[in-house]
This record gives sequence, structure tokens and C-alpha cells, in this order.
Amino acid sequence: MVSENPKITVVMATYNWSSVLPYSIGSVLRQTMADFELWVVGDACTDDSERVVASIQDPRVHWYNREVNFGQQGGPNNDGIERARGRYIAYLGHDDLWLPHHLESLAAALDAGADVAWAALSFIMPDQKRALVPTHPQCYESGMWIPPSGLMHRKSLAQQVGGWRSFREISMDPEADLLARMHQAGGKFQFVPRLSALKLPAAQRKNVYRDRPCHEQAAWTQRLLAGEDIERAELLEMAMNPGRAVETQIRVGLRGIMDNLGKLIKGYKKTVFDRRRKYKGLAPKS
Repeated sequence: MVSENPKITVVMATYNWSSVLPYSIGSVLRQTMADFELWVVGDACTDDSERVVASIQDPRVHWYNREVNFGQQGGPNNDGIERARGRYIAYLGHDDLWLPHHLESLAAALDAGADVAWAALSFIMPDQKRALVPTHPQCYESGMWIPPSGLMHRKSLAQQVGGWRSFREISMDPEADLLARMHQAGGKFQFVPRLSALKLPAAQRKNVYRDRPCHEQAAWTQRLLAGEDIERAELLEMAMNPGRAVETQIRVGLRGIMDNLGKLIKGYKKTVFDRRRKYKGLAPKS
């Protein structure tokens, strides 16, 4: 049964890249927390995005298409907030994917009193190098960039500070600007020590809005559907292959998350040591 007053409204801004939508929307529908609605907001889309969204046939999924192109997700995000029935707002980039625990983990932080919560993301480059973002996730600092796909906040706080501002009017990224204003308004910020999303940045992938590929999203979705523990796999990948990680932040950021994950990464050190021993031709230690 679909709630008339869902706890969470998920906002997904999109523009003329319909091939990725079944994968990103699918990652929302597979969340362990089901008390949400999803607004897919087109930035004056002219492709078949509306048809693709309608084909999903889930009553929690809604479509709205702006009449005028805004040119950045801030406009569609405000449209989503305006239509939201949920008291919490979460965002997912149309080419990003959530791990199943994302909404449950962040909503728990807001239920406990936070106004803004965020988790870490695996920032995956085309050459498969990884970055853990935000760079130093444990403590919010004004101007800090937190990708929207890792973010949740109270709807009332966004409304209080005037929502998203146009990138044409500000000197920092719109998401950093929104968070700075929320912080200035007295919002309580809380980091959730989980890795809960995969970010496949379009800015690092040449001509994606021309070619509209979806092979990466499809491959990650296959792994998720197979039941693989992607969170643990990504943390191990970053820890064990630092040469494949973007160098600016892995050491500090990854250590902090590893320390906080506790039982989730139980056996992490043993796995690392076993792989090192195997590489050197030694048998694993019992």
C-alpha cells in the first residue's frame, strides 16, 4: 500500500538521457526502506524520458517535466521539493546508483535529530580509479562539497533557506551553497559512516549526453542484483589498491569510514593480509 504521506521524497533531476533511468530508478525501488515517493523531474526533456518513467508502473514514481530548461539540477530540485509530500528530501543523480541501505541509513540520522545527513560515495572514474567523496567526510565545514546523491535533509530547512539557487547567481557549486545556508540557519549536520552510493560523474565522461550510454549502470546493477556486498567491495578496493585511487583523500577519508563501520567490515584486516600472503605465494593464516 502506498502512503499518502511518505517519510521521504526522492528527487531525481534528469535531462534527455532516458537510457540510464531504469537503473537509477531501480536502485531507488530496491531500497530497504520503502516509505518514499520518487519525483523524476525533467529539465524540459525532449526525448522519451516520460515514456521510460511511465513504463516502470510503480505508484511511488512520479514524472514532471519543466517547460523551460534550467541548465542545472537546482531548478528541477526545487520543483521536486515543491511537490514533495515527504518531510525528508533525498536526491539521486539520474546516472548514479544507490546501495540498498542508503535511505534507511540517512533517515535514521534525521529521525535521531539531525537536519542534514550525508554518507560517503564511491566516485568512479572512466578508468575505474576510485575516490571516496566527500574528501574528509566526518565533519562538515562551510563550503564543503557533498554530492547530492549522498545527501538527505529536512524539507522544512530547505524551504526556510529559500531552496536551491541558480548557479548563475553564486560563486560556488549550488549544492555547497545550499548546505552553507542550511548550516548558517542553525541546521544540525550528521555524517553517517557508511558508503551508500556509486557516483559515475558525467563531467568525467566525454560526450555522454550525446551518446547516452548506460553500460556502466547496467554492469553495476547486475552486481547489485546478484547480491554482492558492493559497499565492502568498494572499501576493500580503495584500501588494497591505492594506486587506482584518486590520491587527494583516500588515506584520511577511508581510514575514518573504516574505523566507524565496525561490524560491517569485521574481518577486513584478515582479508587484506590473506590476499597479501596469497600474492607472495603463502597460504592464508587460519
